[in-house]
Amino acid sequence: MAQQVIEHTVTTTAAPQAVYSLLADGSTWPTWSPVGAFTLVEPGDGVPEGVGAVRVFTTGRIKSREQVVRAEPNQLFSYILISGLAIRDYTAVITLTPTDAGTSIHWRSTFRAKVPGTGGTYQRQLGKFIGETVKGLAAAASRSVEA
Repeated sequence: MAQQVIEHTVTTTAAPQAVYSLLADGSTWPTWSPVGAFTLVEPGDGVPEGVGAVRVFTTGRIKSREQVVRAEPNQLFSYILISGLAIRDYTAVITLTPTDAGTSIHWRSTFRAKVPGTGGTYQRQLGKFIGETVKGLAAAASRSVEA
């Protein structure tokens, strides 16, 4: 089955450090994204949500179990989906690039559908969800600068 790609780029007035601190702290996600709840299941290397950390995000009846695979402070955060959706090989890579006015946040997710014919549906639904998530992240980071 074909690989599906979702990409969103948003800018924020916040520095990369402010954006990264929100990304790397799952407990903040319910405050700025469509995610309803967060649980850290297994801590990662060095810091609780470093590489290897297993995090569970609950949105409605869906529980997504994810593992952090790359954590480069203030530059890049990446995770894979372990379970929760009928997709496979899901990887999200969030890249933070400093700009004169703050930070450009580029969120790229790739996956393959488990069930033939459902890739487009998942791409649309996840695309909307990720779009709301990255916009919420940018807005929350900007608010942290203003506070």
